[in-house]
Amino acid sequence: MTRNLRTARNGAILTFVLAGLMVGTMTVRIPAMTDKLGLSESAVGLILLAWGLGALVTMQSMRGVMARAGSRAVLRIGGPLTALSLVGVGLAPNVPTLMAAAALFGMAFGTVDIAMNAQGSTVEQAYGRPLMNGMHAGWCVGAISAGGLGSLSIALGVPFTLHLTLIGLVSVPLTVAIGRTYLPERPVAQTAEQARRRMPPIVYLLGAIMFFAFMVEGTVADWNGLFMRDSLGAPEALAALGYPVFEVGMLVARLSGDRIRSRFGARGMMTVSGLATAGFFAVVLLAPTPLVAVFAMFFVGLGVATISPMTLSLAGTATGNPGPAIAQAGAMGYAGLLLGPVVIGFLTDVTSLRTALGLAIVLGVLITIAARFLPRREHTTVITFPAEAEPARERVAA
Repeated sequence: MTRNLRTARNGAILTFVLAGLMVGTMTVRIPAMTDKLGLSESAVGLILLAWGLGALVTMQSMRGVMARAGSRAVLRIGGPLTALSLVGVGLAPNVPTLMAAAALFGMAFGTVDIAMNAQGSTVEQAYGRPLMNGMHAGWCVGAISAGGLGSLSIALGVPFTLHLTLIGLVSVPLTVAIGRTYLPERPVAQTAEQARRRMPPIVYLLGAIMFFAFMVEGTVADWNGLFMRDSLGAPEALAALGYPVFEVGMLVARLSGDRIRSRFGARGMMTVSGLATAGFFAVVLLAPTPLVAVFAMFFVGLGVATISPMTLSLAGTATGNPGPAIAQAGAMGYAGLLLGPVVIGFLTDVTSLRTALGLAIVLGVLITIAARFLPRREHTTVITFPAEAEPARERVAA
């Protein structure tokens, strides 16, 4: 193992950490954003729709971009832009400006998310063993940090605008520095040809599973705080802890997920994870007190955590180059982040927030059903770091 390869792995993990910190910072301060501008629940849904549409627009175009530019170039541009656009969200003085800023933040983040997963897949294949859950554990670390800083900011009375501005400005130089650690993908001629082809059917199945999982994650991220505060009567500081507790559960699962996958396979893990997600989210909705709901959120995170990393990892080995396939599956998956919060917002207007959140239980069941259609045996492509002379090779892992 070369020093460059270890550096690239650490850089990929840190990219996930920063991405989780930036998105998590916006997420945990949604109640404060609501209070700042006097937003209704449906208005919050529209803001999140603008964020999701921005992300989806860039993700839909990423197959060609990844084929031509590669994840390294995309991350070096998209990382700093994401940090700067977070500052824009914090500074927005009214609803129209906030919608525009949220859309720009989503567009910048959309490029980063696809590119950092493609970079993670490139590093994973260079290592020749599962690493993607560990990469996504970095996201959890960032999101947990965002939740802790959010709760501290609320307790200290730090305004929404100042909080987001500080996080964004600190993240800009960090993204620039991490950009020096990334690995290049395969030659452009190969990836461009791959980008023009229709993806194998398994890529679309994986995209559907990711769609269900991200709908659950988006529902928790965007509506859990309001559910805790408005439906269960939790103080805002306690309500803000639901999301970081959820992320702690995800972190625990992802730190051990690669080892469990190596032993039991992705198909079995996804089946059990879907059932666990549905069961524990039911506990959250039926919780008699906010503390019970916060505790149950840990197990929801534990259940759903490994689904999206495994879908992206499997997509990355479905074709000769990970970028275009991950872009396709990722675009499908992030449609769940787009639709989930919006559907919850409008269902809440006609029923109640508790009833609307029952959608997450259905999604957990759908994950279990869809996972049964995955192959029992995983195909894993092992590539070499371009600086090494050893040729690429393939293996089949049970």
